[in-house]
Amino acid sequence: MAAYPGTPATEILEYASRLPEMYSEWSVNEKVSLEVCIGASLAGSRALCAMKHVGLNVASDALLTQTLIGVGGGLVIAVADDVGLSSSQNEQDSRFWGRFAHVPVLEPSDAQEAYNLTRFAFDLSEQFNTPVILRMTTRICHVKGVVTTSERRPHNSGVGFQKDPARLVMIPTNAKHRIPLMYQREERLQQYSEESELNFIKEGSDSRIGFVTSGPVYMHIQEAYPEAPILKLGMSYPVPLEKIRAFAAEVGQLVVAEEVEPILELEIKAAGVRVLGKEILPRIGELAPQVLRPAIGPLIGEAPADKPTPTQSRANVPEVKVPPPPPGSSLFPRPPTMCVACPHLGIYYCLSKIRNKSISGDIGCYTLGAGHPWNALDTTICMGASMGVALGLDKGRTDVDKEQKIIAVIGDSTFMHMGMQGLLDITYNRGNVTILLLDNRAVGMTGGQDNPGSGRDIHGEVSPRVNFAKLCEALGVKPERIHEVNPYELPTMFKALREEVKIEDTSVIITNQPCVLVDFYAAKPPLRVEDEKCTGCKNCLDVGCPAIYVTRRETVVKPNGKEKELAFVRIESSACTGCNLCPSTCGPDAIVPVENFVRR
Repeated sequence: MAAYPGTPATEILEYASRLPEMYSEWSVNEKVSLEVCIGASLAGSRALCAMKHVGLNVASDALLTQTLIGVGGGLVIAVADDVGLSSSQNEQDSRFWGRFAHVPVLEPSDAQEAYNLTRFAFDLSEQFNTPVILRMTTRICHVKGVVTTSERRPHNSGVGFQKDPARLVMIPTNAKHRIPLMYQREERLQQYSEESELNFIKEGSDSRIGFVTSGPVYMHIQEAYPEAPILKLGMSYPVPLEKIRAFAAEVGQLVVAEEVEPILELEIKAAGVRVLGKEILPRIGELAPQVLRPAIGPLIGEAPADKPTPTQSRANVPEVKVPPPPPGSSLFPRPPTMCVACPHLGIYYCLSKIRNKSISGDIGCYTLGAGHPWNALDTTICMGASMGVALGLDKGRTDVDKEQKIIAVIGDSTFMHMGMQGLLDITYNRGNVTILLLDNRAVGMTGGQDNPGSGRDIHGEVSPRVNFAKLCEALGVKPERIHEVNPYELPTMFKALREEVKIEDTSVIITNQPCVLVDFYAAKPPLRVEDEKCTGCKNCLDVGCPAIYVTRRETVVKPNGKEKELAFVRIESSACTGCNLCPSTCGPDAIVPVENFVRR
């Protein structure tokens, strides 16, 4: 197995890596992970790569050629769509890739099916000589449940890698002969889908509405409309259109409920079957029962959702009346923020003090720098985009921006994933960009996984560690323009940043402190505020550390007649790790170490 960490798919490889008899690795990006699995498949082994939905964009170059080649051992691509955008920059629907690559798509609706369909996917891959997409969502990846396992079946093709240039070397003359074979395979898969037990009808006594669905929406429909018949597609591509046509004839109104794009809906309508879909259902987010009922209810004469109605989730269950919450009891908004003592805090504190700047950001924990109190990111698009966007801001600037300082912010794992090419482009085209390369020795946003910059592999074994300074120099950055700094030393950090943005050349500032959540982070004695010294200046709040909280506010009138708001603070010592960022901002030296503290 191979993967690149990405929510909601990260845990797939983390758990699989516990199997000592199976090779597993964190790859540098999703394209590489798929290519590693392609090689293993061609060598005769079964292989699975895992990624989140945007990762399949990165891996698609390999996928769209491999579909012509086929497989050796079974090849499965487990892709997790972030329906509801819990931790992603978009909500794209990976089912499109099945159509684009002409490969089957399987969709589990619960934990048991995730297990069953993964096993089945390998058999299907080998039976039809095709990669198989196992499409999941956040709901599936983050659910917990009891799963009944089957007996393990050892797989060994025994034939090894078979050289076959006409099949494996995809030059145009070979590829054009493989394309008809791909279409023939798709026709066989179409017939298989029509007959497969993965696509089954759950009978229901109320046929006024019938549903076609796949994935976890199947469970939501059963909760919202337990008496409705459902055609559940475990193999959602190729679409079993004749089975759907026959099912539609047995119900009053056919509704297709899918997350998130109207893919099935458009194909069913194109086949001439009358169906409702996104006309009544939202095109964003999960189709949970509370979303389904207001949309479906009017079709069967149920009262609108804003009027009192009997419970619809289960038959013969008395309605439970829940009293409304008392006024003012709603949860206080809690925007996402960085961890206590995060090494990125000092970086964004310094960036917020730089004037006349445009900052292109990237994907990672540090994306939070766009928020309060720093407001220190201007763009975030996709993995590695900070590099190219920064160069574009530099080369595309007009006279109104000629004095703007162009800064790019990127993390260590993201830099290795897709940023290195961008830096090479900056140096090759002589860009005037200052790059902040935040090396926290982990893939922090997804839970602190190791990467080539941490010096450990997925099993915690020592591995070669990337030297980012040498890497940047190899990519064309002048040695005198590469600086390694401790982000907790604010004066040093600010000095390096202020000097480099003034120089019309490519510069790289590498920060060198680990993520506070990794096992080798060394916490120091915590800090506290001496109340009698605190002047309420609020400077420490600009660091953005969540361990610092305001105890009271007051407004005073300055000698010049202007009002000034003061905020007196304290530090939650049980959370503080003594990073010493906030003392650097405190003029009256009111922040001091906790005496005789013993960390447990």
